[in-house]
Amino acid sequence: MFAATFNIRFSMSPLLVFLIIAGYFAVLMLIAKLTSRGSTAESFFTGNRQSPWYLVAFGMIGASLSGVTFISVPGEVGSSHWSYFQIVLGYLLGYWVIGSVLLPLYYKMNLVSIYQYLDSRFGKKSYKTGAFFFLISRVIGAAFRLFLVATVLQVAFFDAFDIPFAVSVFVTIALIWLYTFKGGIKTIVWTDTLQTLFMLLAVGISIWIIASDLNYSPGQIIDIISNSSTSEMFVWDWQAPRNFFKQFFAGAFIAIVMTGLDQDMMQKNLTCRSLKDAQKNMLWFSIVLVFVNLFFLGLGTLLYHFVEVKNIDLTQTTDALFPYLAINHFGLLGGVIFLLGITAAAYSSADSALTALTTSFYIDFLGKDPNESATHQRRWIHLGFSVLILVVILIFKAINDDSVINQVFKVAGYTYGPLLGLYSFGLFTKRAVKDELVPVVCLVAPILTYVINSYSATWFGGYQFGFELLLLNGLLSFVGLAIISRKS
Repeated sequence: MFAATFNIRFSMSPLLVFLIIAGYFAVLMLIAKLTSRGSTAESFFTGNRQSPWYLVAFGMIGASLSGVTFISVPGEVGSSHWSYFQIVLGYLLGYWVIGSVLLPLYYKMNLVSIYQYLDSRFGKKSYKTGAFFFLISRVIGAAFRLFLVATVLQVAFFDAFDIPFAVSVFVTIALIWLYTFKGGIKTIVWTDTLQTLFMLLAVGISIWIIASDLNYSPGQIIDIISNSSTSEMFVWDWQAPRNFFKQFFAGAFIAIVMTGLDQDMMQKNLTCRSLKDAQKNMLWFSIVLVFVNLFFLGLGTLLYHFVEVKNIDLTQTTDALFPYLAINHFGLLGGVIFLLGITAAAYSSADSALTALTTSFYIDFLGKDPNESATHQRRWIHLGFSVLILVVILIFKAINDDSVINQVFKVAGYTYGPLLGLYSFGLFTKRAVKDELVPVVCLVAPILTYVINSYSATWFGGYQFGFELLLLNGLLSFVGLAIISRKS
């Protein structure tokens, strides 16, 4: 997918690209220097629980969208129209569950790593299992997102000097390490705010460029979007993978597991001053995220309209639509804005992932006290995960097969099913489990999910699973835990 996406020529000079990226990261480094003054171990892991809720809410938008959404959502409008918005509507239900059920639990237990709940509820094996699945998910996810931005930098800058891809990956990760290794989550809260701003500006300015080029007024833009066949939103065919109910409930559970059960996203929420502030953050974040996704979908409709009006011979994949038009048809400003937007979108999710991985390993596997001043050890862990992500990215590059890479990213979704099963069983039952058997259950459930998905059309009269695979995975995990459970 992404190899094809950037198989296009950048019209900007390598020097201009360098100046843009250098200036962007100079701002990030300045923020890191300011926010890491007097930082402690508690600052790295919890931000001293002093983050303004509105700042966290805005920054989480960029972290939840990522570079994949930045490119894919506008491009997919051509094939799946606005059906993605059905998932976004489901997010609202999921975020309500997080705000009303999970956040009160995390604040009541005063957690730093959210997987510490599994230790108190089930035992050490369950605790380590939950943290392990998070580590696998985030390493793959962060590597995939950074693979995207490293490819951009390779095509836009490093290829001009025949510098190997491994070097561009190293530079990409080193930049993250430099502005996160000291301040941790305290720095991330502020840098994510800046990066979300850049990402949204990129979309807004792109829409403005299209409107100016076609001489459209804001009213005409709204009419074009609302009357376009690509803005069809709802799918009611029950067998279709994009059926409304499948998408809606899958969206709800995706929000629960990929935000509420994810250390990366929850670590930001837990930096708020109080539970009330964290809940306000979740409320406004969910509302704003709905409109931001409408913004992306509207851009997608306008991109296809632009192609039609300009009679552009488009041979690119859907994921290549936005970068191709921005770089080749939106002028210098469009190219600069796209480069800043895709960099900000990729880094806003990857930088916090690196901090969350360090936090989880330090607390969940080494059993360290987050207030313990083991700065040297923590920084070595931070460096170790940076190297691991570097290796995984190079493996993606070596595979060099878009379909395989897409499957690898899809596999990461399977790892959230056991987390969904563990937390739902812990919260909604009072039964104890045989702790030593929990890792077996959590390994078997994703395997069974994969088998059922492979033969669903044959076994269930043509039924095809979509994102609701997560629900199936969580249900199988829940049933497995019930089998090995006993009265408390």
